[in-house]
Amino acid sequence: MNIPAPPTAVTPATADPTAIPSPVTQAPSVRELFLGFLGLGMTAFGGALPLARRMIVEKRRWITSAEFTDLLGLCQFLPGGNIINLSVALGMRFHGWRGALASILGLIAAPSAVVIVLGSIYQHFQNDAHVKHLFAGLAAAAAGLLIQMAWKVSWPLRKSLALGGVAVACFIAIAVLRVPLVLTMLVMTPISIYATWRVSQ
Repeated sequence: MNIPAPPTAVTPATADPTAIPSPVTQAPSVRELFLGFLGLGMTAFGGALPLARRMIVEKRRWITSAEFTDLLGLCQFLPGGNIINLSVALGMRFHGWRGALASILGLIAAPSAVVIVLGSIYQHFQNDAHVKHLFAGLAAAAAGLLIQMAWKVSWPLRKSLALGGVAVACFIAIAVLRVPLVLTMLVMTPISIYATWRVSQ
């Protein structure tokens, strides 16, 4: 996957106002990629993408907000988990296969250990009412994080009525009409590419 190198600065006129309007920092090392995604994996409880954006764009400033949106769009189009795809793509961008390996290992190391331990504990207490309430609360918190993420990612599309319409159409097709995701992608992806091409003309 050939992903272009990051720019040296964020243009204030096009930057996301919800992000920190400062220049993109120097490309991260393999060690920084591992530690960054390790911290993300240890803190992302049910909502990795919003925290990933905060870590990558706002805190460490490895890429810009617009680049994150583009990269996330690519990762959502590919099979597999979005955050897994994102870690691999970002690692590949900076350090090839070594960066991709460091990013994904950092991301899954802590959660894998925690899931193994909690999975064995959950088998003994899964029917307890307090445990059920706990998971219901976690689901609500995760939904809130995803809504916040959707708002920040959709912000760069505000200047294009066509691209905003594509985003709304995808939401209606999947969330309201319950159209299968694969069918929605097959129909809306060519439309969104054409709309983007028309906007850039």
